[in-house]
Amino acid sequence: MFPELAHVLPAIFTIAEADLILVVLSMIDISLVGGLIVMVMLSSYENFVSRLDLSEDHEKLSWLGKMDSTSLKNKVAASIVAISSIHLLKLFMNAGNVSNDKLLWYVVIHLTFVLSAFVMGMLDKLTKH
Repeated sequence: MFPELAHVLPAIFTIAEADLILVVLSMIDISLVGGLIVMVMLSSYENFVSRLDLSEDHEKLSWLGKMDSTSLKNKVAASIVAISSIHLLKLFMNAGNVSNDKLLWYVVIHLTFVLSAFVMGMLDKLTKH
């Protein structure tokens, strides 16, 4: 993310608007992936290895210790859908350089992610009752 920022900052006033939006979307995409990795690492450690013993005087993430494997699975699915949405938006903004059959496959893959996240959420809701 920082190398991308270092490349775009010197040319911020001369870069085309569409290219700037694509760079910003790429940085958002990278930060979502990074946040997802951290969330999965910490939650997996707490769920499967050991509790993180943080004293009360230290700052703690609000979701830490409250996320079981099911809610982690749903958060990962939602994050994958968000990352896929950003990637799809980047492709649509650059649609002139991407063939129609590739765009169709990207949309089908994105809809598969959306449908599977929806089904996982519904199954989770049904099993809680």
